[in-house]
Amino acid sequence: MVFSVHESWHKLLLDEFKKPYFESLMAFVGREYAQNTCYPKENNIFSAFNHCHLEDTKVVIIGQDPYHGPNQANGLCFSVNSGVAHPPSLVNIFKEIASDLGTAYPEDGNLERWANQGVLLLNATLTVRANEAGSHQNKGWELFTDTVIEKLSIEKEGLIFLLWGGFAKKKAKLISTKKHYILTSGHPSPLSANRGYWFGNKHFSKTNKILMENGRQAIKW
Repeated sequence: MVFSVHESWHKLLLDEFKKPYFESLMAFVGREYAQNTCYPKENNIFSAFNHCHLEDTKVVIIGQDPYHGPNQANGLCFSVNSGVAHPPSLVNIFKEIASDLGTAYPEDGNLERWANQGVLLLNATLTVRANEAGSHQNKGWELFTDTVIEKLSIEKEGLIFLLWGGFAKKKAKLISTKKHYILTSGHPSPLSANRGYWFGNKHFSKTNKILMENGRQAIKW
């Protein structure tokens, strides 16, 4: 399977691409895409790394699986293609942004605009079979993305990790709290949000406050 990751990530990840588990993972993904409908499109599998370059990375948001419905997943966690109806979790993210920042509810669900500002939108699993949530879990993706988080923690300083929900919070053990900031809350999914675990976390204003205190440009959410 042919894949492309922006050159800024090569030094950090090139060794990983050569490991047996990753080669097996790529062979699995290649078979899946040849035999089934899978998401996102092949050329978007590594979009998180292609829109957010290593040297620009300031914020990391961790998701779990890509959306598994038609035309939704575009390789960035929580993001959908422009013009696609916003899934429930994204609706709640946008509601919190509007409430937290006092801005209008964002119309475009494509979060490339965040990624281009240095927000790494990283799913733990980067591919999925259509209409089968979790179908590509435990094939090697999690080992790869955990390594990305670990290496970011080692190589960078002052990153802000937004860990939403129980799954993402487990990634905290991979991150040095001496070098980085970790903000946690419930997941933006309706189940969690409606129980009071999401709304009011003010993660977007808190992130910008940390960035500006460190002399870095705020994110235009």
